[in-house]
Amino acid sequence: MMKKTSDNPADPFKKALAEATKVMADNPELSVTYTVDPSGVSGEQVRLPQVSRRMTRDEVLLARGTADALALRYKYHDGSTHAKYIPQQGMARDLYESMETARCEAMGARDMPGTAGNIDAKIEHEARGRGFGDIKSASEAPLAVAAGYLIRHLATGRDLPDSARNVMELWQGYIEQQTGDTLSDLDSLLSDQKSFAKFARQIIDDLGYGDQLGDDPDQEDDQQDDAEDDAEEQPDPDSSGQDDNQDDESEASPEQSQEEQQDMSEAQVSMDEMAEDELGEDAEMPEGEAPLEPPAPQPISDADPDYKVFDTSFDEEIAAEDLAEPVELERLRAYLDQQLEPLKGAVSRLANKLQRRLQAQQNRSWSFDQEEGILDAGRLARVVANPTTPLSFKVEQDTEFRDTVVTLLLDNSGSMRGRPISIAAICADVLARTLERCNVKVEILGFTTRAWKGGLSREGWLNDGRPQQPGRLNDLRHIIYKSADAPWRRTRPNLGLMMKEGLLKENIDGEALEWAHRRMLARREQRKILMVISDGAPVDDSTLSVNPANYLEKHLRDVIAMVENRKLVELLAIGIGHDVTRYYERAVTITDVEQLAGAMTEQLASLFDSDPRKRARVLGMRKVG
Repeated sequence: MMKKTSDNPADPFKKALAEATKVMADNPELSVTYTVDPSGVSGEQVRLPQVSRRMTRDEVLLARGTADALALRYKYHDGSTHAKYIPQQGMARDLYESMETARCEAMGARDMPGTAGNIDAKIEHEARGRGFGDIKSASEAPLAVAAGYLIRHLATGRDLPDSARNVMELWQGYIEQQTGDTLSDLDSLLSDQKSFAKFARQIIDDLGYGDQLGDDPDQEDDQQDDAEDDAEEQPDPDSSGQDDNQDDESEASPEQSQEEQQDMSEAQVSMDEMAEDELGEDAEMPEGEAPLEPPAPQPISDADPDYKVFDTSFDEEIAAEDLAEPVELERLRAYLDQQLEPLKGAVSRLANKLQRRLQAQQNRSWSFDQEEGILDAGRLARVVANPTTPLSFKVEQDTEFRDTVVTLLLDNSGSMRGRPISIAAICADVLARTLERCNVKVEILGFTTRAWKGGLSREGWLNDGRPQQPGRLNDLRHIIYKSADAPWRRTRPNLGLMMKEGLLKENIDGEALEWAHRRMLARREQRKILMVISDGAPVDDSTLSVNPANYLEKHLRDVIAMVENRKLVELLAIGIGHDVTRYYERAVTITDVEQLAGAMTEQLASLFDSDPRKRARVLGMRKVG
């Protein structure tokens, strides 16, 4: 039987590129996908730009360059070292990220020269798209991008593409003047990520952003250097040791390294030959076939058709485990437990109280004196005493809260930093464990933005000439700490992510609430409860600076009205030091964060109460009946 060939002419190219990426990353188990979503690496999955049936030259060059760049980052980048030294905010963080990316790409250019040209094509594509070639002054050029370009240029000796070189040259004189002799050590540091991280932090300090670096990671523990020196004999259980193992293997087996290098080179040559054979100027699809059209975009908001978003391509819905390495999550979780040790007893007592109330309702209950059902033997004496008395039946009552899912939506904005986010995290954790014991599924979500002051969306808006009233102008980050179907024991470390410096930024509540609502509607449970925990109204400086002052607040009100009017999801909110009763029909405001545990348990317990008057009292609703 003949094997059916693919109808898509791009499939052979995509398959070959995926295999080359695995070889270059030195991981045959790597998963490579092609998507219209932003490219990147999450765990062992690499997302590459989509290649259409037309296979234009630009599409193919961009895919190859992106694949090389991500494979090199996977191979040469250690997440735990990166997390230890990265600044947590502002320009310092952007500079550090840009220079680390340049280091990985420069390492690739040294070891695998074929990657340099491919990454040049990717850089040129991105630089043209952001209008870097038309920038005339340094004030319009992003400093962080220019610093990354300069590191790559000095490390490889290669000229950058024209648009990228323009941005680099606008800042090059200033960077070299401010950093003095620091850049002269670059060549000797590329292969050691830890040394390069210290070098990058020095560059950031020289450029005047030292106040954003935070504490020196090497001063937190005076014995850290000694522990690292002994790592080969006694490996630290909190360290992945990936880079050390790779270095040891490389030194112990030069023949193996040479064979791997040869495999990578052959894969790169194979890709180059394929591209030259298939592309020409533009590889057109066969005549008579229409290009695949992208699906029609979904409406931005079901609640408000007039709500606009300037650019959704940088928005992110991501699992907590993809934002930090497992070792770091465990460390952050331990830190969270340590911070809240005095509070855990009180929270646990409240959780036990909630569990007792729920389990009490799980006991068998009956409705008596029914005309049909199970014969009530306890009332047979009446029939014996008076034969004219009809038989009495009883019917078992269904447990009201069975087949229920609860979503906890936590505000991850910067104003929650410190004790509020710590208590919110531990309360969510304990409640998830408690409700799981009562067979109630729980989902824990968080919402923030990827950057302060607009991020990549704002950069795109500036490059497009600053159109009037662009709508929401920041990059969303929606975090899944625990999905409803995931057991609590597997996701317990994820809540430690809220302790990560730099995670908490702006809050755009309306879109987060609508996102959580959509997730709940997709569930099969009959009863759905959504609890929002926030300490303020939606705030995003970038959006509010170019739109009406009530733009985000109006959208939040519209989303709340939609959820409450549809009545498919029971919505309630807890405000920490902020009056959320003006937004939500069912809401309570607490003035002290220490009250959060009690408020959460009481609110949830009240929803499972069979007496509507009790529910009304606890939830602050109007009198019922």
